Amino acid sequence: MASRDRDKNRTRPVPPRSGTTARPVRRRTRKRRQGRRSGRSFFIVMLLILAFALVYFFGDAQVPFLINTGRNAPIALADDQIMVSFIDVGQGDSILVRSNSHAVLIDGGEHAQRNIVMNYLRDAGVTRLDYVVATHPHSDHIGGLVTILGRKDVGYVMMPDIEHNTVTFENFLAAIENNNIPVKFPQAGDSIQAGIIDMAVVAPAAGSHAIMNNYSIVLRLAHGQTSFLFTGDAEHDSERQMIASGMDISANILKVAHHGSRTSTTLEFLDAVNPAAAVISLGANNPFGHPHADVIQRLQERNIPIYRTDEYGTIRMLTNGQNIEGFVRDN
Repeated sequence: MASRDRDKNRTRPVPPRSGTTARPVRRRTRKRRQGRRSGRSFFIVMLLILAFALVYFFGDAQVPFLINTGRNAPIALADDQIMVSFIDVGQGDSILVRSNSHAVLIDGGEHAQRNIVMNYLRDAGVTRLDYVVATHPHSDHIGGLVTILGRKDVGYVMMPDIEHNTVTFENFLAAIENNNIPVKFPQAGDSIQAGIIDMAVVAPAAGSHAIMNNYSIVLRLAHGQTSFLFTGDAEHDSERQMIASGMDISANILKVAHHGSRTSTTLEFLDAVNPAAAVISLGANNPFGHPHADVIQRLQERNIPIYRTDEYGTIRMLTNGQNIEGFVRDN
């Protein structure tokens, strides 16, 4: 169509007037065509600039998301960079958020996986944790934290205000007390700040919940134009409360709740978060059937790329506030 339009609009040859030749007319015609092309190019460029400006000031920009494979070496961070690591702890959760001078650990997997997390912290050069967040008291989230609380310098422990009658939870409380670590019980509307690491607490909502998973602390990390949502094991009721709260839960990267269980990640929640990619932390061939086929289908229906720790191992994502770059194992 474009070439046909150009032919239709092309200036037809003009017969030379007496005493003249056709050459000056052709030159003038060529200049007019070049002027029209230049005008069109300038108009297109201005439209693109306007579109980018509107997106930047009035909308959520779709942040480019890149994946590189085979890069396992530690990455030194610049002053404006944050690294988010979804540590492969099998059937459990453990996420390290760090800048070049601060770090927050969200969950620590089972007690049997404690050395995996400890070794990852060592390799990343983390000697102090500003916050250790226990999203909820289940062992696949707090088991590995018992050792970490005794061996690392920890500023605060954040946990929901709920108890659990298990040996793992008792050991977790003892580790907090034995190391004199102050505890905070956050609710939706609170925040965590450690240097450039700035996370809003979007759950749990105040009040009681029938299911322990719905006490999960849910955090939204915002850095420049990029964002992450860490959901613990939050289920449908907690998701509905987050949506109803009116808080910003949109995120470029969604940590899928409850290891991909069908009790989480409703279509309404996915639409509210609108992620560019999703990460699922789980163990290979786990006995729970995670991730559930329904959750995978919901993500695929919205063309959301899925990165699983049982397939890729530890998944790392680096953001400078403009772009997010991912690093996964080269299978």
